[in-house]
Amino acid sequence: MAQGHHTGSVWEQDLGRNPANYVPLTPLSFLLRAAAVYPAKTAVIHGRRRITYAEFAERCRRFASALAARGVGKGDTVALLAPNIPAMLEAHYAVPMLGAVLNTINIRLDADTVAFILEHGGAKVLVADCEFAEVTAKAMARCGVKPLLVEIDDSEADYAASGGGRRLGELEYEDFLAEGDPAFVPRWPDDEWEAIALNYTSGTTGNPKGVVYHHRGAYLNALGDICSTGIDRHCVYLWTLPMFHCNGWCFTWAVTAANGTHVCLRKVEAAAVYRLIKQHDVTTLCGAPIVLNLLANAPDSAKTSFDRVVEVVTGGAAPPSAIIEAMERNGFHVTHLYGLTETYGPATICAPQESWDQLDLEGRARAMSRQGVPDTTLEAVLVADPETMEPVPQDGQTIGELMLRGNTVMKGYLKNAKATAEAFRGGWFHSGDLAVWHPDGYAEIKDRAKDIIISGGENISSLEVEEVLYRHPKVLEAAVVARPDEKWGETPCAFVTLRDGAEATERDIVDWCRSHMAGFKIPRTVRFGPLPKTSTGKIQKFVLRERAKELGG
Repeated sequence: MAQGHHTGSVWEQDLGRNPANYVPLTPLSFLLRAAAVYPAKTAVIHGRRRITYAEFAERCRRFASALAARGVGKGDTVALLAPNIPAMLEAHYAVPMLGAVLNTINIRLDADTVAFILEHGGAKVLVADCEFAEVTAKAMARCGVKPLLVEIDDSEADYAASGGGRRLGELEYEDFLAEGDPAFVPRWPDDEWEAIALNYTSGTTGNPKGVVYHHRGAYLNALGDICSTGIDRHCVYLWTLPMFHCNGWCFTWAVTAANGTHVCLRKVEAAAVYRLIKQHDVTTLCGAPIVLNLLANAPDSAKTSFDRVVEVVTGGAAPPSAIIEAMERNGFHVTHLYGLTETYGPATICAPQESWDQLDLEGRARAMSRQGVPDTTLEAVLVADPETMEPVPQDGQTIGELMLRGNTVMKGYLKNAKATAEAFRGGWFHSGDLAVWHPDGYAEIKDRAKDIIISGGENISSLEVEEVLYRHPKVLEAAVVARPDEKWGETPCAFVTLRDGAEATERDIVDWCRSHMAGFKIPRTVRFGPLPKTSTGKIQKFVLRERAKELGG
């Protein structure tokens, strides 16, 4: 062997991991640093409340300590059913401080689905806002093993207006925190691959699938958010995006990492958004295209002018050019991201190019509408034939499946090895979205392989709605597809064949659905008649999609 030559094994022996050069990545470090560096800075604003970073960290320690005293530890699940309030933010740090797993639940779900999530995820504790007392009570009644219930009685909430506010038990959140130790020492993960969060998404079967995140992915995607949006310690972030959705696209951790200020908002209303932007000098907000539509088309009486340009990050279907134009006119700048629950939220960014500045609005909107290129912390994007895994040519014409790879892809689906293996086939995460690849390397989705309807940023499984329709005693056959909608992007459109001799109205079908599922999943349109089928009897959904388009938005 030549003198001075070292083999890989020698380097491994000489240069191993040790506590000085390796610490597991976790977003817990973001809060501890912020509290140490900017203890007096306002971390959270909620109505009249102001919480400094020192207080934020103390409240999280108390929360973790109180949970530990009730027997919560490593690997246990703590569920949250709450809007964008301080308790939701605090849970994103307090729960991982124990090595426990945070399960934020969609506040728009019905009681049956909430009960399924609580049981499937094995929630040991449920922290629920009093606004959702009815759903909480029904869900808890359906649980075989009931989690400990901690209720949030929010001093900034108008429960009379929301129709909630009923207390179900004796344990209130602020009292619960008071039990905790402010000097509680957080437990660092032994391995950054440990689970940090559990988020449920609609699967193709209509049953929710539990997507498991790890500390490493949460840490990295939060930093990716910072790279994509340019937020820093001057950031004032308005919570128009639900924190329950992919942990707020990881901005729950990113804003803290940037040492910015979180501005909470229980309910997204145009006048409130404009007022808070003006009042707190908001710099950044996120939301589905419906939020942009809400702000762009708000009445002049609801709008206020502000000095700075507000950065708006949107995901899902790209907003139409008219909305982008209206947003720019009102003082906003729009960035388009793409991702899924399985990718911690944002995975790709339609990174703006200087050359786009020379384009007219329509040209810029067309360029911006693409799903784009990998986010800074995602390893790679591939558009390929899902069977052969051969990449499609970058011609902007050939359709393949959009696939993703990197450290910000989920661990897998909880208790569902088959679905996990299918999702990771060929060493890539299969998004189920059909896309083309442009010559400049930007991907653009053309259709969805799954029949998932995206309405107001919420995923709705067409099969889940169909299952409810099929349970109607007068329904023989049913198929649900997306109908374009100016406000919501898409809404469910149901095509129904009734049993011989049966009679039903559109209102009958809608009322049936309302009593069996969450409000946002209910078909907005129902049409009756025979369903188009192939020779083998399979319903031709592409024909129904065209019919739905003809109905207009």
